[in-house]
Amino acid sequence: MEHQALVTEAIEEIRKLRDLIRGHDYLYYVLDSPEISDAEYDSLFKKLEELEHRYPELVTPDSPTQRVGGQPLEKFGQVSHALPMLSLSNIFDENELLEFDLRTGKALSGSNRHEYVVEPKLDGVAVELVYQGGVLVTGSTRGDGYTGEDVTPNVRTIKAIPLKLSAAGVFANTGLMDVRGEIFMNRADFEELNRTRDDRGLQPFANPRNAAAGSIRQLDPKITSRRPLKFAAHGLGRIEGDLPGTHWDMLQGLRDVGLPANLPHAKLCTGIEDVLNHYRYLRQVRVDLPYEIDGAVVKVNSLENQVLLGMKTRSPRWAIAFKFQPLQATTRIVRIDVGVGRTGTLTPVAIMEPVSVGGVTVSRATLHNQDEIDRKDIREGDTVLVQRAGDVIPEVVEVLKELRPEGSVAYGIPDRCPICGSSAVRLPGQAAKRCVNVSCPARLKETIRHFASRGAMDIEGLGTKLVEQLVDRGYVKNPADLYVLDKETLSSLDRMADKSAMNILRALDRSKRVSADRFLYSLGIPLVGEHVARVLIMAFNDIQALFHATGNDMTSIHGIGPEVAQSVAAFFGEDKNRYMIGRLLDAGVVPVPLEGASPGSGAPLTGKTVVFTGAISVPRADAKKAVERAGGSVTGSVSRKTDYVVAGDDPGSKLDKARELGVRIISEAEFRELVGM
Repeated sequence: MEHQALVTEAIEEIRKLRDLIRGHDYLYYVLDSPEISDAEYDSLFKKLEELEHRYPELVTPDSPTQRVGGQPLEKFGQVSHALPMLSLSNIFDENELLEFDLRTGKALSGSNRHEYVVEPKLDGVAVELVYQGGVLVTGSTRGDGYTGEDVTPNVRTIKAIPLKLSAAGVFANTGLMDVRGEIFMNRADFEELNRTRDDRGLQPFANPRNAAAGSIRQLDPKITSRRPLKFAAHGLGRIEGDLPGTHWDMLQGLRDVGLPANLPHAKLCTGIEDVLNHYRYLRQVRVDLPYEIDGAVVKVNSLENQVLLGMKTRSPRWAIAFKFQPLQATTRIVRIDVGVGRTGTLTPVAIMEPVSVGGVTVSRATLHNQDEIDRKDIREGDTVLVQRAGDVIPEVVEVLKELRPEGSVAYGIPDRCPICGSSAVRLPGQAAKRCVNVSCPARLKETIRHFASRGAMDIEGLGTKLVEQLVDRGYVKNPADLYVLDKETLSSLDRMADKSAMNILRALDRSKRVSADRFLYSLGIPLVGEHVARVLIMAFNDIQALFHATGNDMTSIHGIGPEVAQSVAAFFGEDKNRYMIGRLLDAGVVPVPLEGASPGSGAPLTGKTVVFTGAISVPRADAKKAVERAGGSVTGSVSRKTDYVVAGDDPGSKLDKARELGVRIISEAEFRELVGM
């Protein structure tokens, strides 16, 4: 009876937590108005995870915790769309829009004063989401319009897509609903993704759309889960239930049930002049939006009139895509410079004659790496077409070879670092050349800037120019040197008075107490971003524990792959890195363990998975806590990744499964000894 009461209490608590988390997801992803901090959200999520671990029989597919990608697929299956996902006809000038309006008017008994909805045309990947009884069951790409690829496991990892719809608005009681929309990526997220790929020596994505398409079509859903994908709904296919009378009300209804609808910067317009004005507005603000748009979609608002207008072979007659002219311009490459990042990556940048692109004057364009230069045959002195494609620094679209000067030669990134003169090598399988000198001033400056950045140690006032002076004068040769700076040294720098020097010293002192995950991130370990740093610290608790962790210890943690594990192990395997960390700790830097983190790699069950079967003499909740205190985790089913099965009295089928898979089986007494109960 006591156990049943606990289960009943858990059911109610889990329900409340799921509703609360879904509500905060709605505020964050749909309304863009979060009410709690990330830390508070993470705390709620962790409580739900703990309850579901304790009561695995209560886990449901629509729980917010079930977004983590499953096993990699061998290939994508196919999904037939119940109604075709047609593409839109494109137009490129205002006269074509007026003709569209005239055709619409004639088809609708001569009326020429229609309501239209004008939406930003998101430059992403079209998908269809099938909800049955409010629960997401299938996600697929457009494909050829009739059959798409089944990307359901990947779609489920996107936090902007609700796994369960809320019971609100006109679609509250809909049985079956096919939602059409766009998966895309914000510019800032795209730039950060490309920076990460550059650091890893991988080919950067050409643009946000290319990145979104590559992300949603990963055979391994875990890769998709790490990509910053967004979603916006813009229409419906098949639906079992009532429809509102207008497209505008449909968008509102989709938003009401928890879907991010394509409503920001959309407008309900009366008459074609209103449509034109809003198109011109979108064209003007496109460069300021956080995401890429390549035009406006104009749709007849009345759903009844949409049916009357019908379809052409490949596109509807009631909607049209009014595309923008690309933000492109022609200029000349004066020279190609090479920059050096904190991991030693040599990045070529075209220095160009200044030109206006979409109202912004640009004079630099990233060339990414040697493969990109060779593919486009880019040379110094070339006249090129450049475009802004989500980056502040634009990209070179193509070389106008007919204008190439005589005597030009193919460009090759140098084999020597342009800053320190050390060898620059390209490792097999990597796209980038890297400076091999870990003490290269350019690498060191980037390392110090990263160490002091807001997401890391957050040392206020330690800006680019100050870092350059400290490195150039030899005062700082690694991050630990920052904490032995004194007022006299700082005051000797250009534009650094005594008051400014004291402000820097106070900022350094404030930075000494820092969360362990931010400290780990500040070290600049390749492949270790803020999220990975937090995952590692939650598993190992502190930096000292990571010193002794093996690659196998790390890959046993969900979300840590072999590349990350190898990078971390290599970093801590270097004596000079250990020495630097020791100096930081001796200087008074205190990495504070995260609440709820595991006890560290010295614990007997660090990274291990335990399954219980049969009756044991202690409550399961207490046994689970003992496992977690010992660094492990408890799951409800046996697999090849299970490390221990604890067999109590009258064990069930889990024991047979463990024997079949060769999983180690221990008694309750052995378990107690192992965890010190």
